[in-house]
Amino acid sequence: MFDSYLVLTPLHYIYLIGVIVILAVMVLRKDTPLVCIAFLFLLGLVGLRSVTGGIMTVFNAILYASREFMDIIATIALVTALSKCLKDLGSDYLMMIPMSKIMKSPSITWWILGMTMLVFSLFLWPSPSVALVGAIMLPFAVKAGLDPLAAAMAINLFGHGIALSCDFVIQGAPSISAGAAAISASDILTKGRPLFLVMGIVTAVSAYLLNRKEIAACCQEIHIQNNEGNPDIGTAAIAMAILTPLFFLADILLMLAFGLKGGEATSMVSGTAILIMCIGAVSGFGKQSLEKVTNYVTEGFLFAIRIFAPVIIIGAFFFLGGGGISSIMGEQFQRGILNDWAIWLAHNAPINKYMAALLQMALGSLTGLDGSGFSGLPLTGSLAHTFGTAVGASVPVLASLGQITAIFVGGGTIVPWGLIPVAAICSVNPLELARKNLPPVIIGFLATFAVSCFLL
Repeated sequence: MFDSYLVLTPLHYIYLIGVIVILAVMVLRKDTPLVCIAFLFLLGLVGLRSVTGGIMTVFNAILYASREFMDIIATIALVTALSKCLKDLGSDYLMMIPMSKIMKSPSITWWILGMTMLVFSLFLWPSPSVALVGAIMLPFAVKAGLDPLAAAMAINLFGHGIALSCDFVIQGAPSISAGAAAISASDILTKGRPLFLVMGIVTAVSAYLLNRKEIAACCQEIHIQNNEGNPDIGTAAIAMAILTPLFFLADILLMLAFGLKGGEATSMVSGTAILIMCIGAVSGFGKQSLEKVTNYVTEGFLFAIRIFAPVIIIGAFFFLGGGGISSIMGEQFQRGILNDWAIWLAHNAPINKYMAALLQMALGSLTGLDGSGFSGLPLTGSLAHTFGTAVGASVPVLASLGQITAIFVGGGTIVPWGLIPVAAICSVNPLELARKNLPPVIIGFLATFAVSCFLL
């Protein structure tokens, strides 16, 4: 449960102003790290009541964000290193040939890519699935004429949005929501199923329809790309074209057999990527393999760090909104600032069934701003129990609403610092991807809210 009272302090107001300013700067398509650093200093200055506290808060927040992102940075770096090795060998060209027979147009490719990501994410979760789909299918999709930004949307919305928000296979999200709401996970999965279906279908269809012209326009580029000439193909290239998908398939089977998920599954994918890269370098370049491996790894990490450098700064600010505040500013801060605002809003807004549903969606979105869709689930779950009891509404439906919004916003479809893995794998701007995702997700939220009003 949560506190029945809460006193807002200057720290809360400074943070709220910071969120508003950062979002406004993003809307204006300007960079935000300078703004984030300034507000980190102000928060440390006010919260710890000293200039030294403000200075240390800036560094501690950046260091904390770096640690939180390091596994993603390493995964992207190693998958990028593998892709560069396969490209030099010519294996990527060979791997594209069979896929080109089913990826006949950008539109078909968009749906194939999205559905593949959905299936992988349901069983493995999105983080390792991004690396798998990005390493194996993305080159085929681009070769079929699909724009990288459209490909990123498909991977992102189907994986970090639809699959992660319902999570009916692994049931991590429903279990957290159900535990906080004092109900069973099966209640959320059954009574909330119409909401998950509406959100998923409406969001996916809206994303496709809103971007159909841009997706189809990429067809003009297919012939130019395909007439560049075939690379020189050797025995090593053929072997790697066969071994790469086989190794990743073995990863999937091992994950399912041993119940590996989340960070463990991501470790499997990342470790496999670098091992395949080493095998490819040795078999394809012989004596030059020592230098080749060094170059591939260096290029991979340079690419990942270049993508993540500004995101680490942005994430440093928003981690103060969640549980990271204790590590950054000290144990005297036990609860994230965004969570405090959510609790305050819950106690000070007029309440009835429909307002409860709207509040659940607003609070889920608010807690998702820290970039972790799961961090807000204990709060939205407990609020679902409180609201449902107070106004006689369905607790599972309210919990499902909070779960959907928290994960779609914070799990990696709306906030740029949460969708970096997909943006990096697809080599697109995370801010541009967030802007593309926003309209279909908002449409999905509206449709889901409308349906929930009949289920409460």
